[in-house]
Amino acid sequence: QVQLVESGGGSVQAGGSLRVSCTASGRTFRSYVMGWFRQAPGKEREFVAAIRGSDGNTDIADSVKGRFTISRDNAKNTVYLEMNSLKPEDTAVYTCAARTTSILLMQALRNGYGMDYWGKGTLVTVSS
Repeated sequence: QVQLVESGGGSVQAGGSLRVSCTASGRTFRSYVMGWFRQAPGKEREFVAAIRGSDGNTDIADSVKGRFTISRDNAKNTVYLEMNSLKPEDTAVYTCAARTTSILLMQALRNGYGMDYWGKGTLVTVSS
């Protein structure tokens, strides 16, 4: 069982920056594929970014590419989502997820069904 705990959400004005973090339990974190998803009120869950543990390869959604960066610190069992140039439409609950086995085609995880564990989420609110 892997537990995921997000932190770092909050309120920011449009154009600002915020970093959210997710710390995972487990001794083999470095092998996990970690992802971030978000869900805005009244909308479906949306893929944001993912990072593979074996080689650090990343997959970023087009809607946030160039503004958001995903990274990880395996020594701290933590994955980060650095969010810059935030827009009101980025307002959502951001949830991290983990897949405990690697995958070759990371885009296959975008629907979320390939992830094994989910955190409870952290709210990010961007005001105009």
